[in-house]
Amino acid sequence: MKTAFIFPGQGSQLIGMGKDFYDNLKPAKETFQIIDEVLNRKLTDIIFNGPSEALTLTTNAQPALMAVSMAIINIIKAETGKNLDSLCDYAAGHSLGEYSALCSAESINLETTAKLLHIRSTSMQEACPEGVGAMAACINIPLQTLVELLEDIKKINLCQIANDNIEGQIIISGKVEAINHAISIIKDLGYKAIRLKVSAPFHCSLMKPAEEKMSIALDKAVINKPIIPIIQNYTAKPTINPLEIKQNLILQICGRVRWRETLKLFNHLHVTHIVEIGAGNVLTNMLRKINYPYKLSNIRNLAELKNFLDNINK
Repeated sequence: MKTAFIFPGQGSQLIGMGKDFYDNLKPAKETFQIIDEVLNRKLTDIIFNGPSEALTLTTNAQPALMAVSMAIINIIKAETGKNLDSLCDYAAGHSLGEYSALCSAESINLETTAKLLHIRSTSMQEACPEGVGAMAACINIPLQTLVELLEDIKKINLCQIANDNIEGQIIISGKVEAINHAISIIKDLGYKAIRLKVSAPFHCSLMKPAEEKMSIALDKAVINKPIIPIIQNYTAKPTINPLEIKQNLILQICGRVRWRETLKLFNHLHVTHIVEIGAGNVLTNMLRKINYPYKLSNIRNLAELKNFLDNINK
C-alpha cells in the first residue's frame, strides 16, 4: 500500500479555513503566526474574517492556502511524532499547491515558502495588464481536439492549455480575443466552454515577466532534497533532485499543469490512498469524477484530522 498527499491550488480558498486548527492546536497557531511575520501583515485576519474579495486576491489566496495546508501538516507531524516520509510515499500540489508539497517534504522551509509565494503571487498579478488576458474552462472536449483547435488559433493570437485537470475538464489561458474565439469554436463543436472569473491569465506565456522574477527568487532560495519524491506540475514525473525542482518551478509559471498525468501516475505507482491536505475538496472531487479506484480522504477540519490520526494508529 502506498499513500500520496496532495495540496490544493487557487480556487479552493474560503473564509474561515483553518480556524478550528488555529483555535485548538498550537502547531497550527505557530504556523499562521510565522507566515504573518514573514509577510509582515495579518494574513490570518483575512483568512478567518474576510472579506471574500480580499481573500480571493491572488496575493492573499496563494500564501493563505499554503498556510492552511502547512498548519495541518505540522499538526500531523506533532501528533504522530513522524516526518512525512513515515506517513506517505509521494506528494504533489496543484499549481501553488506544489509549494505546499515541497514545504511539507522539507525541500523548502516555511519562511522561504511564504516569501516565494509572495513574490510568485505578486509577480503573476502584475505580469499582464488588466483586460489583456483571460481563462476559460473547456468541458468534455477531447484533449487532442482541443490541442488541434488551439494550434490554429495560436497562429493568430496567444492561447494555450493552462491546466489539464482530468478528462473532460481542461483550462485554457491567453489573450482575451483568442480565448473568446476558442470558446465560440468549442461551442460550435457541441462542447461547453465558460469564461472564468480570474484576475490574470495564469499558466501561459503572458506570465513571462513573472517567470523571470521567479527565476531570480528561486536562484537565491535554498532548495533541499525532499524526503519523499515530489510529482511536479511541469513534468508530471517524480523527482528528489533540487536542481530539477527549481527549474520546474520556474517553468511552471508559463507552463501547463499536468494534473491528469499526475493522477494517472498515482495509479501506475499503485498509490492506494490519496489524502488532500488543506481547504476545500476540489482535487478529491476530480479523483471521484474519474472513478479513482482506491481510497480518498480529505483533511479540512478537526473531525477529518481525528479520523486520519485514528486510522494511522490502528
